[in-house]
Parts: sequence; structure tokens; C-alpha cells
Amino acid sequence: MSLCVLSCEKSPISAVELKTAEKQIHFVKSFFPEVLSQELNLSKVSSPLFVESGIGLNDDLNGVEKPVTFIIPQYHADKKIEIVQSLAKWKRMMLGIYDFRLGEGLYTDMRAIRPFDKIDATHSAYVDQWDWELSISKEQRTLDFLKETVEKIYSALKVTEKKLSEMYAQFETVLPEKITFIHSEELLELYPHLTPQEREIEICRKQGAVFLIGIGGDLQDGKPHDGRAPDYDDWTTPTHDKFKGLNGDILVWNAKLASAFELSSMGIRVDEDALRRQLELKGQCHRSELLFHSKLLKGELPYSIGGGIGQSRLAMFLLRKRHISQVQASVF
Repeated sequence: MSLCVLSCEKSPISAVELKTAEKQIHFVKSFFPEVLSQELNLSKVSSPLFVESGIGLNDDLNGVEKPVTFIIPQYHADKKIEIVQSLAKWKRMMLGIYDFRLGEGLYTDMRAIRPFDKIDATHSAYVDQWDWELSISKEQRTLDFLKETVEKIYSALKVTEKKLSEMYAQFETVLPEKITFIHSEELLELYPHLTPQEREIEICRKQGAVFLIGIGGDLQDGKPHDGRAPDYDDWTTPTHDKFKGLNGDILVWNAKLASAFELSSMGIRVDEDALRRQLELKGQCHRSELLFHSKLLKGELPYSIGGGIGQSRLAMFLLRKRHISQVQASVF
């Protein structure tokens, strides 16, 4: 069990090293969001740790995870409250409530508990990420705009890495100049005999940094590259030819782990048609009656693009750590 930043090395880490590591973690977690907010024109807002159950506001992730629930007797003894799993849908509602104009958006320090996630070197039951959402027009719901946004985020990653290397000589810059875009269908064609995870490893080993497009929909082999809930990212809208999906993951090559390493999941959000289509594909049409979904279907929510960028994940990558317990206080 770990309740503090621990070393995964055989020899115990000293107090001086712990303090230095904390300073480095603080730098990453304070510098990067400032650069990100400038790149994407985002304002920081406060966010909830929990929301009311049964209104469709909590993120369902892959659609199978169970959120932590409890009650607040003085609020309502019969209503369940859920710890958030992410803020994918909450953020979109806030764009309207805060009246953000086109090209403006928000970001927040999201904290979540995902007890049913796998726990390993890169996953914790405690999740900390920068959740962000940007208001866009219907005409901007394109693959080109998605790529432009990814490039801005990647620029923020590179600026942070460069600044860290200037402050601490032991951290060399490793991110390539450009991020490579590839669709999950193309990746399947490249490595048809590999698992999705193995495909990610091979492409990241080769390119260094990749945005993998089209996560959630079935590929030519009849299986999705990975799961996505049906009610936030758009993974069914045709882009060109046989390709579908306006979402994806930012992946980098992690030399410490000799593996692909996900830093962000993001995408253009569903419009009315994509929501109906994806709810039907997942057999969840009943969700259309929930608060969030009904507002979206009535056209009462802004079109948007958004995602989450792991705070501990980014610190782990930039500080060249082998285990998430080295950058996060949690239970392992």
C-alpha cells in the first residue's frame, strides 16, 4: 500500500529526492495547464467531485464501469450520489451555463475514483486529469479541426517538456517534432495479427508520438480498437472512405516502460444524429430520456470538442518514472 510518493527502485529513496520529485511534479502540474489554456483559449473553472445519480451526467467510460455511490441524508435520503468517473458530459453543460462563445472553452482539475479500473504501473483507482471542453460550430465538426486541436495540445506537451529540460539537466527532450496521425483501421491493416495494445506499441515505437483516430466503433475485423461510451465522443460519423470517427487517443513511446503510453483521450462530441445512432448501436436508447441526453437531442447544448489529459500520467512520462506511485499519493 502506498500513501505517498514512492520509488520503484530497489534502494529506498531519500527525503531530499522525495522533495525534489515533489517540486518537479508541481512544476508539470502547474506549467502545462497554463500553456494548454493559451493554446486552446480555455478558462479554468471549479468542478464537482460527485453528481446526482440517474440524470445521465456522470461519465460511463466504456459503459460497463460502476461509479462509487453514497447518499447525503440532509440532501435527499432516497437519492444516490455518484463520485464522478470523468466530467465529459458535465463540461458540455457548463459551456452553455457559462455562456462560452465559439472558440472559447473551459478546463478544470478533475478528481475521480475508478475502483473497477485495472491497477498496475500506469493505472490507479484515483484519477487526476485536466478535463477540458471547447465550444465549436457545427461546421467545425470535421477531421481537419480535430487534427488542428491535437496539434495545439501536442505543442503544449512539447513546450512543457522543453522547459523541464532547461530547468533539470537530467530530463532530455524525447518527443518528436511532429505527432503522427493514423486511423485505427489503418493500424489494423498494418498489424492484422496483433492485439490492439500490441499495435499501439509497434506504431509508437516507430513514430514516437501518435494520435490514434477512431476509438469505439467496430473495425473491419468486427471488433472496436477499444471501448467508448455512446454519449460523448463521436465514433460513428464517416470521415472519408471506410473510416469513421471524430475522436482518438494521444499516445507516446515510453522508453522507461518500453511501451505505448496514453496521455489523453479526446474527441469531437456527439451531435443529435450521432447520439441517436450510437445509443441504438449500444442498445441504450432508454438513456435519451435522461437530463443530459434530452437536452442534447433538443439542441439545447453547444457543439463541442473536449477530452482529458492525465496529470499523473503526464508527470510520470516527463519525469521518466516507471510507476504511477512515484508521482501520485494513492493506494497501490
